[in-house]
Amino acid sequence: QVQLVESGGGLVQAGGSLRLSCATSGSIFSRNVMGWYRRAPGKQRELVADITNGGNTNYADSVKGRFTISRDNAKNTVFLQMNSLKPEDTAVYYCNVKHLGFARWEEYWGQGTQVTVSS
Repeated sequence: QVQLVESGGGLVQAGGSLRLSCATSGSIFSRNVMGWYRRAPGKQRELVADITNGGNTNYADSVKGRFTISRDNAKNTVFLQMNSLKPEDTAVYYCNVKHLGFARWEEYWGQGTQVTVSS
């Protein structure tokens, strides 16, 4: 069983920065994708960014050029550096891990961390 714990959320003014971290415990198989999703009030959860075990990244258009996802493979930890934050980035941010198990992809979620950007 994989468990994810996010940290680094908080309140920041527009234009500021935050760095989210997601620590994992349990066994993560070698073929995996680690990522961040967010759910803003009244909206559906959306992908923010993800990164494969090979280092390939994918970003939502709304965060390209402002957010950077990275990972520490030795520690199975994923980070999200968020710069030039905007009020519309306000949301609960969730860490997500998918890995290819013995016969199928398995998916895990963290509990979420609140990011609030004031104008």
